[in-house]
Amino acid sequence: MTRIIAGAAGGTTLTSVPGSGTRPTTDRVKEALFSRLEAYNVVHGAHVLDLFAGSGSLGTESASRGAATVDLVESADRAAAVAQKNADAVNKVLGWTAARAHRAKVETYLTRAAEDLTWDLVFLDPPYDFGETALIEILADLVVHLAPGAVVVLERSSRSAEPHWPEGLERFGEKKYGETRLWFAEPSADSAH
Repeated sequence: MTRIIAGAAGGTTLTSVPGSGTRPTTDRVKEALFSRLEAYNVVHGAHVLDLFAGSGSLGTESASRGAATVDLVESADRAAAVAQKNADAVNKVLGWTAARAHRAKVETYLTRAAEDLTWDLVFLDPPYDFGETALIEILADLVVHLAPGAVVVLERSSRSAEPHWPEGLERFGEKKYGETRLWFAEPSADSAH
């Protein structure tokens, strides 16, 4: 069972994506991640982008903890429907529309996003077998949409090598939790809007 851990919608049960093809972030990893993000002071009031959202667990957790807006991007039909259902459940508790799901490929969503659209916090949780070249292209497309002081969180297998960060994005931290490794990056000083 997946749930919202803390915030205004804390305890809300989230629907999981049926079948295979998604890999939900465990509550243990989610709790540690949000503890760190709150120490960075990047959640409250943030514009959040959750790429490869699956059920939308990370994005909806952000909404519960005070994010201003949350965009959940997922290409698989069933997962996108579950992400919208979970966004609706959290929005109902909050009393306003903080989170919304978009059924789209991540690459398409980013290339079609308005040039002046920026996010403060971005989650990327691609399938572990997602290609390095495609990942680098997504990270490069993301750079122009990062607000000053933005934080990018990339979730990968603990056995994965560090990704090659594109120009304009710098790693500032990493943390391993069992089979999961989180990489933290931010815009380079010369690339921030």
